[in-house]
Formats: sequence, structure tokens, C-alpha cells
Amino acid sequence: MAQKRGACTWKRHICEQLKLRDRVQQHGFEEIIHQYNRLLEKSDLQAVLSERYQVDKYEATRGHEATGGADTSRSDALQQEMAEMRIRHQEELTELHKKRGELAQTVIELNNQIQQKDKEIQNNEAKMQEYQQQIANLEGDCRDLRNCLQDLERANQTLKDEYDALQITFSALEEKLRKTTEDNQELVSRWMAEKAQEANRLNSENEKDSRRRQAKLQKELADAAKEPLPIDLDDDIEVLAEDSGKGGGEPAHNRALGRTPRRRGANSLGTSPENPEAPLGACAEVRVPSTALHVFEAHDGEVNAVKFSPGSRLLATGGMDRRVKLWEVVSGRCEPKGALTGSNAGITSIEFDSAGSYLLAASNDFASRIWTLEDYRLRHTLTGHSGKVLAARFLLDNARIVSGSYDRTLKLWDLRSKVCMKTVFTGSSCNDIVCTEQCVMSGHFDKKVRFWDIRAESIVQELELQGRVTSLDLNHDRMDLLTCSRDDLVKIVDLRTNAVRQTFSAQGFKCGADWTRVTFSPDGNYVAGGSADGALYIWNVLTGKVDRTLDRNHNSAINSVSWSPSGVYVSSVEKGSKAILWSDM
Repeated sequence: MAQKRGACTWKRHICEQLKLRDRVQQHGFEEIIHQYNRLLEKSDLQAVLSERYQVDKYEATRGHEATGGADTSRSDALQQEMAEMRIRHQEELTELHKKRGELAQTVIELNNQIQQKDKEIQNNEAKMQEYQQQIANLEGDCRDLRNCLQDLERANQTLKDEYDALQITFSALEEKLRKTTEDNQELVSRWMAEKAQEANRLNSENEKDSRRRQAKLQKELADAAKEPLPIDLDDDIEVLAEDSGKGGGEPAHNRALGRTPRRRGANSLGTSPENPEAPLGACAEVRVPSTALHVFEAHDGEVNAVKFSPGSRLLATGGMDRRVKLWEVVSGRCEPKGALTGSNAGITSIEFDSAGSYLLAASNDFASRIWTLEDYRLRHTLTGHSGKVLAARFLLDNARIVSGSYDRTLKLWDLRSKVCMKTVFTGSSCNDIVCTEQCVMSGHFDKKVRFWDIRAESIVQELELQGRVTSLDLNHDRMDLLTCSRDDLVKIVDLRTNAVRQTFSAQGFKCGADWTRVTFSPDGNYVAGGSADGALYIWNVLTGKVDRTLDRNHNSAINSVSWSPSGVYVSSVEKGSKAILWSDM
């Protein structure tokens, strides 16, 4: 309907414009037509007068011949009048011809103007049609946009309704979580109270049993004292007298009874069986690796992490195949010993506890996990991060864990209660973590190393490097911090001054990933790091120069390097599937 009304409007407009053009152009030509008609009338009149003049002249000639000279005077007058009339007519004719030429020129100019106007009208009509087409297209687009807007409004309303429903569900779940947390805390408190009561009951029973055993022993000793015994008078009487003198009158059996509990108490403090993975202490000598002793396929895909156990007998590797594999180092070879499963995504970090009994691994499924190495069982799964966990470390007491994630948070976990004790927002993705007794050091994507006080949950200090921080490591006395960053520099930070003390670089060394790990040697005199071209670089801390470059065995970028606590072996893993055991043997 709107299109029909629009079409009638522009047609009516064109008709009115044509009528206006006719009126304007006709008004301009009226005077020309009038003058042209007068010119034609005068031309016809001149032709008539010329004919009449010829006739009169012929008749006058004949009359003159007839009448002779009598009418000569009258004829002369007539001729003079005719000449004057002819001159006047010729002047008028000349004037009319002049006007006719001017009018013809005016007609030509007006015709040219009419042609130009016609062309302009045609162009305007073409433009008008084009504009009408554009208007029609725009109206169609407007209709489509209105329909799309209506669809979006309906979808927005649907999403709003869903959001409101989800908000209500979230509120209900949050309230349920709060109640569950309170119930959990109450259950934990009750459980701890019952454990305390059970411990007290066991202690009281043990005390009663101990008293019963002591009473029985005293009775047995009293009975034994009453029994007659053969005595050597030369020796034993003197010994008994000597004992009685030293004891101040106390019976011998009482002194023996007083010593008996102390002996049993000493026996009760006996140690558990020796742990084969107990730390061996400081290494006697660090060997700078020069030879690849064993090159082996560690995982089905990329290998991200590698770590030696505190006793240097086990090597753990973690890869994108979601497994942590354990290898026993025997005579320069890595023999497969077992695999730790349970992760739902690739492993990013590996850590042993100080006793070598537990293994902690961080993974890309937003969780950290702890296994016992005795039976390869999964003991704890620590969930709570909203991004992949890139690093997880035991604190020195082995009862707490710190994890750093891509979600820009650090979390402190208590293994006794299996809960998150603290969450700290760091402001940037955390790539690696190291810990001292009361301080956690974290390396971040924003090129900063942050020092955190665990007790206060606050930043003690920040140190900004020139590239994204990929790795952190502490030397044996925990006085120096080793950093690696994406500007292809390895640096040592003095923790007493929190300043960079030394910088290492090499001609071909390039940091291959945001999780490339470097390591100190056990004595802190060397630094090992892998490059993107598959070369392993060993720097001497004392000289600051590259001591050795091993570049013949890896085929892809090295992700992580670990130096055994004994100082004998170095292991490196790559973005391929290989791991290499190095030494100088």
C-alpha cells in the first residue's frame, strides 16, 4: 500500500513539472510567434503590393502610350510616389528580414535549451528511478532489520528469563553450598572431637593396662624375692650390700621397677622401616653432563614435566597423555616402574615431597592431584581453580600445598583437612611457583616475579623482568632464585637484596614455551636449561659462561630439565615424546 501511494506521488509530481515547463516555455515563445506571424503577413502584403505595382505600371505604360504626352506629368508624379512606396517597402522588408534572422537565432538557442532541459529531465528521471530502486531496497532492508530486531528481542527476553532462572538456581545452590560447608565444618569439628575423645580413651586404657602390668610385675618381683635362692657369699652379698648402699635404702626390685618403664619407653620410640626414597643429603660432587646415556620414548605425545625423586632413584615424567610415569634409574638407564593415572587432561608440573613418599602433579583440567608412591594410589584431588593449573608445590612442612593457575590466582591447600585455606588474586596468569618457609615466589605472564607472605596474603615485593616468566627454581641454601623468561635470558636473583645478580644467555638459546623449566645443580654452581632448537645448555655460575652445549639428541623444543639431587644425572624432556638421561659417564 505504501509503495502504491509512493508511485502515485512521484507520477503526480512529474505531471506537474511537465505542465509547469509547458507554461514557462510557451510564455517565452508567444512574442516570437506573434512577430513571426506579423512578418508573414507583411511578406504576403509585399507580394500583393508588388503584383499590384506591376499591374499599375503596365497599365500606366499602356495609357501613356495611348494618351501620349498629355499625361506625362501625372505619370511622373505617379512614378515618384511608387518609387517612394517601393523604398519604404524595401526598408520594412529589410527590417522584417533582420527581425526574422534574430527570431530564428532565438529559436535555435531556445531549441538548444529545450534539448538540454530534455536531457536534464531524462537524467533526473533516471536518477529518480535509481533513487526509487534504492528506496525500495532500503525499505526491504528496514523490514529485514525490523524482523531481525524482533527476533533478537525475543531471544534477549528468552536469555534474560534463562539468566533469571539460573540466578535463582545459583542463589539456591550457593545457599546449599553454604549450608553444606557449615555442615562439613560441623562434621569435621565433631569428628575431631570424637577423635580426641577416642585418643583420650585409648590413652586411659593404655595407662590402665600399663598400671596393671606394673602391678603384676611388682607382684611377680615380690614373689620372686620371697623365694630362697642359692647365694655365693663371697661375691653376691658384697654386690647386694654395695647396691643397697648406693640406692639409699631403696629395695633392689623397686630400683629395677623404676628402670623398667624407661627401657620400654625407649623401645617405644623406635623408627619405622627405612624409606628407600629418603633424601640423601647434599651431593658429594656434581657431574656436568656430556653424554646421552639413555634416549627413550616417555609418553604418547608432548612431555611437559620431569623431576627426580629426593633419593635420585626415581624419575617422574608428565605428558599430554594425562599420565605421570615413573622410571627407575638403574646403571645409566631408565626402566619403567609404573604409571599414575586419574588426571583428565595433560600434566603441567611434577613435585615430590621431601621424603619421596608422595607425588604432586598439576594438570590442565583445573586440578592438582597427589599419589602415594608405595601403592600408586590417587589420594587427593584438589579442585577449585577456574583455569588450567600450571604449577603446584609442597610447602616445607609437606602438609600444605600452593598451586598457581591460568585463572590468575594462587591457592593454599591443607592436606589434613583437604580444603583450600586461602585464595590470592595475583592479577596475571601464574606460570611457576617456588616456596620457602613463609614466602611463596610466583612467576607470571605479565613479566613479574611476585613475593607473597603466606601469613598475611599480601605481596611483599615485586620484581619485573624483560619477558614473560616461565620458570623459577631455588638453589640448595634457598638464597638464590633462578628465573627464565621469554626474552631468552636466564637470571639469578639474590633473595637477600631482591635484585638480579647474574644474567645468562647464549647465541642459540631461545625459550620455547611459556612453561619452559630451567634448574640449578644440587650445589648451585651450574644452571641447566633447554632451548627451542632442542639443545641443552649448561652455564657455570662462577664464570657466567656456557660450560657445555648438548645439541645432538632432541628433535624438538625442550620443555623441562631436572638435575638429580645426587648430582650424577640430568634429565630433559621435549615437545615430542622423548626423554633423555644425561651424565658424564
